[in-house]
Amino acid sequence: MPAANDIRRVVTTHDASGKAIVAFDDVAPQTGGEAELGVKVFNLWVTDATPADISGKVDAATRKVGIPPPPNGSIFRIVEFHPTPKADNLDPNFLAKIAGHDGPAATSPAAKPARHPGMHRTRSIDYAIVLSGEIDMLLDDSDVHLKAGDVLVQQGTIHAWVNRGKEPCRIAFILIDAKDI
Repeated sequence: MPAANDIRRVVTTHDASGKAIVAFDDVAPQTGGEAELGVKVFNLWVTDATPADISGKVDAATRKVGIPPPPNGSIFRIVEFHPTPKADNLDPNFLAKIAGHDGPAATSPAAKPARHPGMHRTRSIDYAIVLSGEIDMLLDDSDVHLKAGDVLVQQGTIHAWVNRGKEPCRIAFILIDAKDI
């Protein structure tokens, strides 16, 4: 697996005459992450409307966004999960607070204490493709083990990602804004 900083991103557009051209052909920069949880985030493209505006020449990956997509928008990103360090000393609601929630009561209808500091929820439908490695997705009271080639459709559920293996796990995500539950 190439290093995360070797993710090539090619973006096409049109020139003034309408001819298809390459707008960007570069290495995707790391745009976020949580070192405490062993996570690196590479946003590849962000939209803020549906249908999306495809006429621009501006690099939409440079837009500042948090974990969820903008209202009515989407995010295409790759996240690299390194083997999870000990998170015992972190606030149980660590990631929920970063995602803009106050804790499990705000993120899960069950309102039970968070199982892991990485537990969070976004108001989005997320399409995920595990590109390499293996990872466990923690839900309220169950775990799902995913490996390279597996796909996931997540409908606004509270969850956390835990890499219990020895190698990084890389996942491509497409997050699309959704209605609240």
